[in-house]
Amino acid sequence: MTPPPFPEPATAGVTNVDLLDLLAVLATRWRLLIVAPLLAGAAAVGLSFLIKPTFTAKTVFLPPQQQSAASSLLASLGPLAGLAGGAAGLKSPGDQYVALLGSVNVEDRIIERFKLMEVYEAEYRFVARKQLENNTRIVLGKKDGLISVEVDATEPATAAAIANQYVMELRRLTSELALTEAQQRRAFFEVELKRAKTRLTEAQQKLQASGFNAGAIKAEPKAAAEAYARVRAEVTSAEVRLQTMRRVMSDSSPEVQRQLALVGALRAELSKLESASSAGNDTDYLGRYRDFKYEETLFELFSKQYEMARLDESREGALIQVVDVATVPEYKSKPKRAFIAVGAVIGTGLLLILWLLGRHFWALIKADPAKSGKVQRLSAAWHRKRPA
Repeated sequence: MTPPPFPEPATAGVTNVDLLDLLAVLATRWRLLIVAPLLAGAAAVGLSFLIKPTFTAKTVFLPPQQQSAASSLLASLGPLAGLAGGAAGLKSPGDQYVALLGSVNVEDRIIERFKLMEVYEAEYRFVARKQLENNTRIVLGKKDGLISVEVDATEPATAAAIANQYVMELRRLTSELALTEAQQRRAFFEVELKRAKTRLTEAQQKLQASGFNAGAIKAEPKAAAEAYARVRAEVTSAEVRLQTMRRVMSDSSPEVQRQLALVGALRAELSKLESASSAGNDTDYLGRYRDFKYEETLFELFSKQYEMARLDESREGALIQVVDVATVPEYKSKPKRAFIAVGAVIGTGLLLILWLLGRHFWALIKADPAKSGKVQRLSAAWHRKRPA
C-alpha cells in the first residue's frame, strides 16, 4: 500500500515565491525604481555644493639615518669604548619620528601658530588636538623609509603651510632631544667630561699641596705612576662596561663571564701596583701623583670620546631631507561629488527594492489564512500600545 501524497498548501505562501515572482513585483514599479534614485542622486549632488570644500597638501621627507660605522669608530678609541653602550642605538628610528610628529609638543605649537582653536571653533585645547589629528595623516613607508604628512584644510594655503610646519617642528624637536646614537653619546660623555675635569682639578691641587715641582719627578716613580693610572682607568672602564652588559644579559651569559674575568684580572694587576708603590718611600707624594695621573688619563679618554661623538653628531646633524615640499593644492580633495551621486543612487535603489519586496511579502502573509489571525492580533496589540 503506497503512502498518501503530501497535501498541497491551501494558498501560495511566502515559501512558494520564486525569483520570477520577485522580478515581476519589481517590474511593475520600474519607473519608481529608475526615477527616484536619479532624483536622489541629483539632490545629493546639489546638497554637496553646500559643503565647504576641503584641500589636501602633502609633504614627503627622509628622517635622519643612524651612522652604521659609529660602533667601530667608538671601539677604536680605547678601553672606554663601552661606557656609552647602554645609551647607543635606536631600534626603530622611523617609528620614533612618526611618534614625535604626533606628540603634544608639536601639535600645540601648530595650533598656536595657525590659531586652530578659532578655526575649529574649539573651546578646549584637547578638542583642537583631536580635530588636528583627524585632519592629519602621518605614514611611514615600510619599504622606502620615507615619512609622508598629509593635511586637510578648508584653505589651500593653510593646508600646505601646516604640512610644511610639521617638518619644521620636527627639526626643532630633534635638535633639542638626544635621539641618535651620536647625540646620546655626546650627551653622556659631556657629563662625564665635566666630572673628570672637576676631579682632575682637585687632584692637581692636592699634588701641588704636597710640594710638587717639575724637577721632583724621577723617571721610575713617574713610569710607575703612569702605569698605575693606565691600569686604574682600564678597571673603571671594564666595571662600567660590565654594568652596561648586565642591563641586557644575565650573569650566566658567556659575554658577562668574560667581562667578569677581565675585571678580576685588572683588579689583581692594580692591587700589585698599589702594594709595590706603597712599599717605597714618599708614599703620600706618590699616591697623590698616581691620583693625578689617573684623573688626567681619564680626562683625556673622555675628551677623545666627547670629540668623536661631536664629530658624529655633526655628520648626522638631525638632517631631515625633504623629498617633496608641500605646495598649495590646486584642486579640492573633498567632497567627491561623483562618489556622493553614485552612492545616493545605489543606496536609494536598494532601499526602494527592499521596501517593495517587503510590501509584497507582507501582502502574501496577510492573504494566508493560516497567518491572517496572527497578523490581526499583532495589529491590535500594536494599536493598543501606541499612545492616544
